[in-house]
Amino acid sequence: MIPADDPRAVALTTAIQAGDLSALDGLIARHPEVSTARFGDERMSRTALHVATDWPGHWPNVGATIARLVASGADVGARFAGPHVETPLHWAASSDDVEAIDALLAAGADIEADGAVLTGGSALDDAVVFAQWRAARRLFEAGAQVTFWHAAPLGLVDRVRHELAEGTVSPDEITGACWHAARAGRLEVVAVLVDAGADLHEVLWEDHTVLDAAVHAGHEDVASFLRLRGAGSST
Repeated sequence: MIPADDPRAVALTTAIQAGDLSALDGLIARHPEVSTARFGDERMSRTALHVATDWPGHWPNVGATIARLVASGADVGARFAGPHVETPLHWAASSDDVEAIDALLAAGADIEADGAVLTGGSALDDAVVFAQWRAARRLFEAGAQVTFWHAAPLGLVDRVRHELAEGTVSPDEITGACWHAARAGRLEVVAVLVDAGADLHEVLWEDHTVLDAAVHAGHEDVASFLRLRGAGSST
């Protein structure tokens, strides 16, 4: 375990956030342990790949950074230790960092690894929960398993219609999926789910109704449609 304020940890973070590959190479050459060590203490710790995918992400040269760290021994599936157990892929998804996602998947990251901070599920869960739509799309394209509530904000209207026709989706799932679709600006999906009985007055996440989710995300076309269908606001 390397303390977070150790000079090696500070140098690693500085090099990664600056995208300074020469500095990173030099640090790994002098202190090869930084690629495989945990940084923090017994209560909370993370790895070098978590540093590379830490919020807000999008560090310069992050793809090359991840490749170098993995080549020098970093565990692409290592988990955060603390109040959650997220992998670096979860963190990359949470910050919409497609370059990091691509690099992690290329290095063998498990796209279905569980541990998402709010749902306990995959990185796709994080991407949808935090409205990181580029990340969600990339994970879907890379083969992530998609559930009903993922399909709605991804705009997979045929998938949504199929599952509704199967009759296996609960009323709560329909409303939740409609909320996510509204936040993602998926008007066609929202219309399908409203017709399927989505509750347009229930207050869900972030103390928002389906209408609030659309308004807060700036999707006025969705909001206008919902108002015409009698949707309510929590305010």
